[in-house]
Amino acid sequence: MLSDDQVNEIIVDVENVPSGVQGHLSSNLSVPAKSLVNLSFGMASSTSDIDVTDAQVFSHRNEKKAKQLLQFSAPLNESFSQTCYSPDCVDMDTPCTSHENIQEQKLIASLIPMASRERIKAIRNQPRTMEEKRNLRKLVDKEKSKQSRHIFELSCCTHCVNSISLAYRRSKNILSELLSSISLWQKTFKVIGGKFGTSVLSYFNFLRWLLKFNIFSFIVTFSFIIIPQFTVAGRNTLQFTGLEFFTGAGYFSDTVMYYGFYTNSTIQHGSGGASYDMQLAYIFTIAACLIICFFSLLFSMARYFRNNFINPHIYSRGITKLVFCWDFTITHERAVKLKQKNLSTELRENLSEIRQENVRLTLNQQLTRLSIHLAAWVVSTGVATTCCVAVYYLAVNNSEFLQSHRNPGSVLLLPFVVSCINLAVPRFYSMFSLVEHYEIPRQEVYVLLIRNIVLKISIIGILCYYWLSIVALAGEECWETLIGQDIYRLLLMDFVFSLADSFLGEFLRRIIGMQFITSLGLQEFDIARNVLELIYAQTLVWIGTFFCPLLPFIQMITLFIMFYVKNISLMMNFQPPSKAWRASQMMTFFIFLLFFPSFTGVLCTLATTIWRLKPSADCGPFRGLPFFIHSIYSWIDTLSKRPGYLWVVWIYRNLIGSVHFFFILTLIVLIITYLYWQITEGRKIMIRLLHEQIINEGKDKMFLIEKLTKLQDTEKRANPSSFTLERSDVEEPDPLHVREYEGARELRFRRSVQENNPNA
Repeated sequence: MLSDDQVNEIIVDVENVPSGVQGHLSSNLSVPAKSLVNLSFGMASSTSDIDVTDAQVFSHRNEKKAKQLLQFSAPLNESFSQTCYSPDCVDMDTPCTSHENIQEQKLIASLIPMASRERIKAIRNQPRTMEEKRNLRKLVDKEKSKQSRHIFELSCCTHCVNSISLAYRRSKNILSELLSSISLWQKTFKVIGGKFGTSVLSYFNFLRWLLKFNIFSFIVTFSFIIIPQFTVAGRNTLQFTGLEFFTGAGYFSDTVMYYGFYTNSTIQHGSGGASYDMQLAYIFTIAACLIICFFSLLFSMARYFRNNFINPHIYSRGITKLVFCWDFTITHERAVKLKQKNLSTELRENLSEIRQENVRLTLNQQLTRLSIHLAAWVVSTGVATTCCVAVYYLAVNNSEFLQSHRNPGSVLLLPFVVSCINLAVPRFYSMFSLVEHYEIPRQEVYVLLIRNIVLKISIIGILCYYWLSIVALAGEECWETLIGQDIYRLLLMDFVFSLADSFLGEFLRRIIGMQFITSLGLQEFDIARNVLELIYAQTLVWIGTFFCPLLPFIQMITLFIMFYVKNISLMMNFQPPSKAWRASQMMTFFIFLLFFPSFTGVLCTLATTIWRLKPSADCGPFRGLPFFIHSIYSWIDTLSKRPGYLWVVWIYRNLIGSVHFFFILTLIVLIITYLYWQITEGRKIMIRLLHEQIINEGKDKMFLIEKLTKLQDTEKRANPSSFTLERSDVEEPDPLHVREYEGARELRFRRSVQENNPNA
């Protein structure tokens, strides 16, 4: 058996031999390659014999990992030796026993004992291409299966669990890759993020999120309401004039677009065919859409809250990812430039936020700004109140106006006034930024969002009062269809005003700022105003789905068009934000505003409609019933007479129809929210403590360096001849001896420091 010093000399000699001689030398060596690899793997244990008393420096966890590494080294060395003596390696210039192959085998050996999740994470963090990572994973799986056959005897249950877990991970990765490949506008999002930053990009992310929402709602309503009605629909006898696209009345009134067209009978084709209750299908489909939207909003808020508020990496602002990491899978020149632009924009945002956090104001400046903010809030509240009063009086007198004016275009007066208010007042709110001067742009966006949401939700609340208290009780022939037409006109007018603002208003502002008043320059993208337009439209869609089931499809088309219109206008008429800032938490705030007060207000409106209002007697699937909810009561009474469906009756009476159940559910949601908030606060405290610990560790290192310098100076002055001799002895050592010498000197230094200062 060779000693460790002999092995080190052999390895160094083999690595230093020229490439042309290595093939001949490897055939004449008396030590086989298998022994070389075994001994090279065993060197970790020999280096630990420098000083027995310093074994306490190494933790128990590292010893355990070292034992696992040595446990798997023997079979791995055997396979490696077979590879070295294979015929493929005979005529190669580079020997199979090179340093790269040894490092590769060490890496594989270290990956084998890991758990599956840790192994995948370790492979993912390797600076390799995707193809190399896949090959490495295949090699590790192959070696692990070979080791498991020789060492472990897995039971049938364990093997099944491992197979299921592996299949689940693979299917999850495949599904994730599929969803990312079919995701809309990925390239456009990268361009927007690279040029305008994450603040502007958050608007387009929110628009795409709403588009997916409406696609799902349309699929559900089309499958369970519209298609069954098509099977029994009669012929439309009304004449189409083209004005219906603007008014929503006329020919469209007798189509599947509105509530009044749907039948109240049970659909059944043939004597022995299955029956389809249209009343239950209508109310259950709308309820299912709202319930799924409710849980989707909760899940999205929780996910974004966890990613943007709770994870510790957001407090470090991703500096490590920006400075030290690069995606090695990017090889295309244009993609590389786009990635560099994204990283530079994100770095500017992080640095700008750090600078803004360090700004400190004097007491006089704080009082002045507080007075300005208070005055702005008073003015904005007064303007919103005035607009709401105007909309209320216009809505109350709208019925009399329509009776006195029989012109078909007169129905567009109320939507026109509401759209003018929604276009002009948010721009007036944006002018407050000229005097308020927020240091942090995120605060300015939050304030504008709150002011705009108060205005728009107040207008929607007044319109809901008009529909449910005036239109529904006016004795009209089919008041549900009239409400659906009003909501359709509001959505259409809002879409037309948005297009006109993008093509005319923003374009004229660009011409004025670039040619006439050059001091203005290009404008910045107003995130608050554009986001509130999306929330306003989505709120109307949720309310109107009960009265107009095709509204999700209409909203889907408008969102698709608005994305391209806003993208073109953004690139032509806007400049990047003058103050770069991160918008990682904006999506959470957008979804929260969409949930409250938007979605909660929709639930209150529809609950009042279903439980308190009487359906029309001559149209719709609920005709002839005292209330909409009586269709559910009749169905429950029918199921209570069937013994096989008593569990459904119990669920309805004890859960769905119980106030205590919803009280407990609300309490659970509040508790979970509180726990998330406490986790956030705990993470903040943890990050602060870790920062302090890093500072203290830096001070400790400086102290140790100073101590080391003093010890070296003392040793040099005490015995200069021995120091010169030691320096000449180690002038040209081999690399392995250098590492052993440095490790021994470091351990001696630690021991001397502990002896001189036991408290260190």
